[in-house]
Amino acid sequence: MSEPPTITHVSDKLPIAELSPPTSSRSVTDTVNGSHRFVIQGYSLAKGMGVGKHIASDTFTVGGHQWAIYFYPDGKNPEDNSMYVSVFIALASEGTDVRALFELTLVDQSGKGKDKVHSHFDRSLESGPYTLKYRGSMWGYKRFFRRALLETSDYLKDDCLKINCTVGVVRSTIDCSSLHTIQVPDPDIGAHFGMLLENMEASDIIFNVAFEKFHAHKLVLAARSPVFRNEFLYEQDGNEQEIVVNDMEPEVFKAMLHFIYRDALLEEELESTSTSSSTPCISDTLTAKLLSAADRYDLTRLRKLCESHLCKDISINSVAQILALADRYHAAELKSVCLSFAAENLAAVTQSDGFEYLKENCPSLQSELLKTVAGCEDDCSSGGGKSKSVWAQLSDGGDTNGRRVRQRT
Repeated sequence: MSEPPTITHVSDKLPIAELSPPTSSRSVTDTVNGSHRFVIQGYSLAKGMGVGKHIASDTFTVGGHQWAIYFYPDGKNPEDNSMYVSVFIALASEGTDVRALFELTLVDQSGKGKDKVHSHFDRSLESGPYTLKYRGSMWGYKRFFRRALLETSDYLKDDCLKINCTVGVVRSTIDCSSLHTIQVPDPDIGAHFGMLLENMEASDIIFNVAFEKFHAHKLVLAARSPVFRNEFLYEQDGNEQEIVVNDMEPEVFKAMLHFIYRDALLEEELESTSTSSSTPCISDTLTAKLLSAADRYDLTRLRKLCESHLCKDISINSVAQILALADRYHAAELKSVCLSFAAENLAAVTQSDGFEYLKENCPSLQSELLKTVAGCEDDCSSGGGKSKSVWAQLSDGGDTNGRRVRQRT
């Protein structure tokens, strides 16, 4: 007799697996925007340079790429017979298939706000953003503006044109931000130390600057300045309760203390001083005097901030004065910028009043300038003849008008 069959029951329920928490992500396509203003001074002198020849702005960076504005005073297209000016935006760095939006604005200098604007922004694009295939690719207008109309318009003032350019580089990113975020406040240590200075709490040193008293804290000053550190912590007279500061104005000392405690400059005060028409020369500005204070107390960051401010004021007429200041107060980066600017604009600089002061009072700087000019001539293939003639006259002890200059001994 055979055995009964064995019956096995199989459950139709699958085992419950451990579930991972759900995740999400989001693709975001937007633009990284940046703007640049290109000022073209001396428009009438630029005319006649030739069709297809341009004036280029300095390069500027947007979205990780470098860009430049090209202005063609006689037009880019030979077929237009110089009837139009042309304006283009060029990709000035290496890149492949860079997608971007552009806006070119010719500024109305009458104050009426009637700017001429060509823009990709805020409008529907049938084929999407413009694609620049490689370095040197451009977007713009061969017939940007009819030249005859431009020269009688409010866009041209004092022989100057102003062009604003905005570039929006397209980028796609994956946004995986968490559901909850905690906002971290901005650093406020400068505000706390600033209150310590203003309230004069626990101050242990007084500075007498032209009979004006400033209360401060030795440890704060020592932490910020190697000069104060040596004076208060290591020298025998470090226990003095009052120090007389000579050769410095109260206004300058106050601004320096503000920087020491808050790690920032009094921006509005610096701007108003640097642009004041009553200021006789660069060395009398608050920025220049703060540069002297930074050198005196070895405040490296303050020196750099002053260098940055003074760099904005470099011009044909001021470069010699700023160069002398940079050399006197060991502002190496500012000095290098001044030498390069003076070398690139040597013929004009040598005619300025500041250059006469440089020749009489800073002969070593004149020598450094000549070396910079020589270096520029070695590096540049065009325009060397004119620079070389000026260089030869200066190195021979004469000025650009052929007069002999007696060297100071």
